[in-house]
Amino acid sequence: MDTIDVVIIGGGINGAGIAQCASAAGYSVLLLEKGAIGGQTSANSSKLIHGGLRYLETGQISLVRNSLSERRALLRLAPHLVKAVPFYIPVYDTSQRNQWAIRAGLTAYSVLSEFDPLGRFTSLPAVEWSKITGLKLQGLKAVFRYWDAQTDDKALTQAVMRSAQDLGAQVLSHAECDAIVHTPDYCEVSYLYQDDLVVQRASCVINAAGPWVNDVIESLVPPMAKEHVDLVQGSHLLLDIPAPSGILYLESCFDNRVVFVMPWKGKTLLGTTETILDKLDGKPESTREEISYLLGIYKHYFPAQGSVEQLEALIIDTFCGVRVLPKLNGSSFDRPREILLKTSITHPRLMTLYGGKLTTFRTTSKEVVRWMASKLGKRISIADVDITPIL
Repeated sequence: MDTIDVVIIGGGINGAGIAQCASAAGYSVLLLEKGAIGGQTSANSSKLIHGGLRYLETGQISLVRNSLSERRALLRLAPHLVKAVPFYIPVYDTSQRNQWAIRAGLTAYSVLSEFDPLGRFTSLPAVEWSKITGLKLQGLKAVFRYWDAQTDDKALTQAVMRSAQDLGAQVLSHAECDAIVHTPDYCEVSYLYQDDLVVQRASCVINAAGPWVNDVIESLVPPMAKEHVDLVQGSHLLLDIPAPSGILYLESCFDNRVVFVMPWKGKTLLGTTETILDKLDGKPESTREEISYLLGIYKHYFPAQGSVEQLEALIIDTFCGVRVLPKLNGSSFDRPREILLKTSITHPRLMTLYGGKLTTFRTTSKEVVRWMASKLGKRISIADVDITPIL
């Protein structure tokens, strides 16, 4: 049986990025995705390539700096998929974050962007506030405009995967991992594909299965302890309301979270929530509580659009992504968003990814490939992902 360098389990944005980066570095790659490429969490995010302004509140400075750097790279590498878009932050007399706190945060955001032109922000004069169609003006004290980027998350994932395939990666969709036997010299990966059980030997395995990451751990022989995590659902609502001209960054009127009101395919997209799931069975669906939460916030800021009941009649679609977050006390909103790359002394040929962000998938991929190089040695690179367009 031939032994390849790496089997990657999971065809979301992290799996796609690792496949591209590893193939570019000269490694032989097989990627297995149990469904469609980019069909789960990576198709159901908030569609943003952003630095994460709110992460400054929880001190995640390195994550913000890295995210802003990656935003700049993706705007350059995938200009047809990643577009700069203005964000607006309205501040009211009842807001938990006053205008001076917002200004300080945006100043820090600008500095961390290394004075990228997109790092500039401004306070809009009051005469321009009414240009944000339908926004409540009563009690409004300031409106800040800054810049981040938006993308089609599924299309981006699929484009990165095509790049990986162009660089030599073998990619199989509808191929489900059945078992991983870890030995001192290699891993033997069994998977179901086209009604057959196939076995592939690999020098290492990357578990990038997203919300199903611990399901893959359960298939290991010998067994390995799982990381304690929460599965956190983020729901979005697409409303049959003409798209706003930019993205509204809104403080929830119910708690300390922030939500976005965004343009999407000519309509208005609301998101997101943070609902901890007991388990993940089948396709995640928005709950009644999540729908009421998002519509309540929208009605608070756009009262002229009608009652919650009237808004609910305008829902065209709902979709949910599921994040993997460390199990900690307190609100999931405040938990770290840094990805956890987990290895084990007992299973040295396996790396498991817990969490991660769409924006920083390239950084994650490079870290994983550095780990592979430490295990397998370097290969002769065939491409540089920092200059390879994502088409």
